[in-house]
Amino acid sequence: MGQVSQLPNIGKVLERQLNSVGIETFEQLKELGSKEAWLRIRVIDKTACINRLCALEGAIQGIRWHHLADDVKRDLNEFYNIVK
Repeated sequence: MGQVSQLPNIGKVLERQLNSVGIETFEQLKELGSKEAWLRIRVIDKTACINRLCALEGAIQGIRWHHLADDVKRDLNEFYNIVK
């Protein structure tokens, strides 16, 4: 898989942001992880919220972010609350 726009949860705006921070492929996103990718996006977009973080994790897992496991959502929420 090449372009990140083919992943679940990744629309045109998020794809542009990922590309802007040097993430252009699924492999790059997976290697960095959702948290690091989100931190990089946060540098260029201070409005990046928990939903965007969850969207990135869902994209990595290949699912809609609404279907993330509760423990994953909890972990992402804890991370978000620490760094926001």
